[in-house]
Amino acid sequence: MFNRIILIGNLTRDPEIRYTPSGVAVATVPIAVNSRYKQGEELKEETLFIDAIVFGKQAETCSQYLNKGRTVLVEGRLRERRWEYEGQKRSKFEVIANNIRFFPKREPVEQHELTETPPEEYTDLEPF
Repeated sequence: MFNRIILIGNLTRDPEIRYTPSGVAVATVPIAVNSRYKQGEELKEETLFIDAIVFGKQAETCSQYLNKGRTVLVEGRLRERRWEYEGQKRSKFEVIANNIRFFPKREPVEQHELTETPPEEYTDLEPF
């Protein structure tokens, strides 16, 4: 059998870190992953909310450097967690992460950058 998943998404809130009784750091990194698909002539968008669980030094690093809105790539294995709450059976899928890569922060675009138009003249050094 093979259980491997790779997701790219944005954090929906800051990571939550806790420690096991033996002192191992465990962080929950909640992400939202968007996907688009066509249904007939209509373009639909679907958002999947999933938690990535990270252990050890990487959990501490995620807790220190990641925050809500940040884009990450999560690589790991998929796990279903089941429990019972007030007599109802519940379940949730989460990713046990082997690796989390941080994407660069997006710089806010200033308003004047949006209104500037490119120059009309081109030189021979430009590829287009």
